[in-house]
Amino acid sequence: MAQGLRAAIDFLLYEWLQAQTLATRERFADHSRETFDAVLDTCERIAREKYAPFNRLVDTEEPRFDGERVILPAATHEAWKAYADSGMLSAAQDYAIGGMQLPYTVEAAGNAFFAAASVSIGAGMLTVGNANLLMAHGTEAQRRAFARHEFAGRFSGTMCLSEPQAGSSLSDIATRAVPDGDDYEADPLGPRYRLRGNKMWISAGEHELTENIVHLVLAKIPGPDGRLPPGVKGISLFIVPKKLVDADGRLTGERNDVALAGLNHKCGWRGTTNTLLNFGEGRYPVRAPGLDGRGAGAIGYRVGEPGQGLRYMFHMMNEARIGVGMAATMLGMAGYLASLDYARNRPQGRPIGPAGKDPAQPPVRIIEHADVKRMLLAQKAYCEGALALELYCARLVDEQHTGDAAAADEARLLLEVLTPIAKSWPSEWCLEANSLAIQVHGGYGYTRDFPVEQYWRDNRLNMIHEGTHGIQALDLLGRKVLMEEGRGMQLLGARMAATIARARGVPALAAHADALHGAWDAVRAATQAAWADGDPVPALANAVPYLQAFGHTVLAWIWLDVALAAAGREDAANRGRLLACRYFFHYELPKTAAWLQVVRERDLTCAEMPEDAF
Repeated sequence: MAQGLRAAIDFLLYEWLQAQTLATRERFADHSRETFDAVLDTCERIAREKYAPFNRLVDTEEPRFDGERVILPAATHEAWKAYADSGMLSAAQDYAIGGMQLPYTVEAAGNAFFAAASVSIGAGMLTVGNANLLMAHGTEAQRRAFARHEFAGRFSGTMCLSEPQAGSSLSDIATRAVPDGDDYEADPLGPRYRLRGNKMWISAGEHELTENIVHLVLAKIPGPDGRLPPGVKGISLFIVPKKLVDADGRLTGERNDVALAGLNHKCGWRGTTNTLLNFGEGRYPVRAPGLDGRGAGAIGYRVGEPGQGLRYMFHMMNEARIGVGMAATMLGMAGYLASLDYARNRPQGRPIGPAGKDPAQPPVRIIEHADVKRMLLAQKAYCEGALALELYCARLVDEQHTGDAAAADEARLLLEVLTPIAKSWPSEWCLEANSLAIQVHGGYGYTRDFPVEQYWRDNRLNMIHEGTHGIQALDLLGRKVLMEEGRGMQLLGARMAATIARARGVPALAAHADALHGAWDAVRAATQAAWADGDPVPALANAVPYLQAFGHTVLAWIWLDVALAAAGREDAANRGRLLACRYFFHYELPKTAAWLQVVRERDLTCAEMPEDAF
């Protein structure tokens, strides 16, 4: 697996995105392609030694709770330690706090190896996102006490949004936070509150991998009448550590009132604990600093201003959405490479010639059958295209942080539009790649003798993780393509137009360029038609087909741009890229017409289906 994956990453990083040129920027001046390669080498080695051999183990030996603590396999502890010791948790951070000042593009590429080796063995993604949120929106004391220890691997982090009764409807959360004493605003770690409530689906919410777990919790502060404010504007954000700390992050020896209510047992992604947490139920009564007596209520420190919690949390959620997209991509890639290896070695069937099949001839390897090639080519088109998309988005993050003012603003807005695609497209189509990997294996693919059934189960979560497909679709069509008077969509169209213009000068790609031009025009026309009278009911009735068409058009653009970097090279790998591009334009992009038709016509078949007719 590693050889094919590394070759794909190297091509996309250096031949397509020209990531080595980032070293000319002041922040990355100490870096070069050699240092980037050293990071990738280290990640590849740790993934090969500490993650991949235990992927099946963490699937079969699920986390269990003995009444006092959650028990995970020793391999999980060793993998976390190796990852933390590698410095990857703080890779993008300033030298001043122990970071490497590594471009996010290279960090994302390095993390791809871990996702391919064993996606559920660690909780690094959420820990880094948690700490980055605090670096952006927390006080200096909060950064020192929590974020820096997360970057060092001493603490891990979670995001606590959903509740059992509310699910994804965050406006209906019921967790409440009340000021903790008259001096609540004087705490050095931030305004101190007592939290009571329940949070569901909390990944890595309880374990013994780190000294402490930093929960970032959405909750509402009651008004003077004791009632919780309605809607999302009343949501605030709180740091609720599992164990209390002093102003420097040293453990005080006191447990906070955060209790594990149960472990969720999932179809896949079993190596990471998934929890229901009770905040402030009184199981661990805690005394706040400076107060007498003990009482129920978890101690939490407010981040930023009241009522701004969801805005702050989106800083972490957007990072997590790109991370989920990369996880989905690499699960698809792992299945693709496994099924490619199987197809190259499995003899079965005979080729069809002008006279039909000749039973006297020996069986051929299944990779010689056209339909198996179709399934492998589809996987390649989905997974390598998705990898390119994720790395492109990572490159936009670097542009946002280190480019000039105009380039940074452009990158910001492009990321707004592309994030729903970066999360949802790989979650759908790399899952389809996993299904095709099972199909290539035939009956064996459905057994645990081969890894592809686990890859499918692990990947099925990603269409739900960090916002379901439907939520991403509503975000795209209901908000992102309209924001700032549609400027983000205009910027994306301009980048597509530049690629189209270049591709029209390459004979082998000119027809693809014309097809992409037509597809993007159709997306724009459907967007305008959906919002023709401004009524959101018919406009959003087919938001998911819109998301699918938009995503396929974006991936066609990505593939065409990648093909331009591969054109003129005669080696097998680049021929493969050009054929994967051709496959996408011939087999996949035409699907957008049917998806956009119902959007354009504002078809209400689904919306008008009466409940009693099901």
